[in-house]
Amino acid sequence: MEDVDDLSPERRRDRIKAFAKKAVTVPLSVRTSDLPKRAASGLVMMLVAGGALWAGGFVRDAFFLIVGLACIFEMARLVLRATKRPYARFIGVTAGFAYIGYATWLLMQIDAVEMLILLIGVVICVDTFAYFFGRTIGGPKIAPRISPSKTWAGLLGGAVGATTAIALYFALGEGLFGGDLAYLILGGTLLAVVAQSGDFLESWMKRKAGMKDSSNLIPGHGGIFDRIDGLVPVVILVGTFLLLYRPHWIA
Repeated sequence: MEDVDDLSPERRRDRIKAFAKKAVTVPLSVRTSDLPKRAASGLVMMLVAGGALWAGGFVRDAFFLIVGLACIFEMARLVLRATKRPYARFIGVTAGFAYIGYATWLLMQIDAVEMLILLIGVVICVDTFAYFFGRTIGGPKIAPRISPSKTWAGLLGGAVGATTAIALYFALGEGLFGGDLAYLILGGTLLAVVAQSGDFLESWMKRKAGMKDSSNLIPGHGGIFDRIDGLVPVVILVGTFLLLYRPHWIA
């Protein structure tokens, strides 16, 4: 049994929250009290991203580059706060730069607006459905020591959201995964798991750094890294697949 006095402030806070949740049933209205702010910020982000995609060319690439650089900056700050060892900082920042930089480069290379919309739409649906499933259903946590708010219900919601996005994409005439329902579910589940893995990676980094969000740039959402942590691995997976097997999608 761990001595409470020996726990870090973050672990002690999580223990208190866990005890409070067991002792008190939190109403759904409280669990979703941040929804209006999140929705407003999400709408603004969608309009900005949609405008950049519509403009295309230099504007679109500049938007991706700015977002990528901001994400790299936030990631580097997490690494620097998480450890004071020089070699660990060097490895962490270098790996993060390669991870986010590769995803940014892939986004700039994809030459089909519909594919970019699919990638962004899948991640938005994963986040949205996971939020509502997790807040309304609740249930067992996936990895409470890494991300206390992530539940298996949320992961299921993410899979439903990704499958819905892919199904809509197919219905509009672009069948990346084919029309078979099994392929749609398999593709949606895979992308949901990949997106959640990116979320867990950032959550782990934030816990190591003792930070709730990567920054306070976006009201209700935190920072850029908080917003695209799931998009980065999804872009890497799908973008690399396109490079190898669908090069006509790449500029």
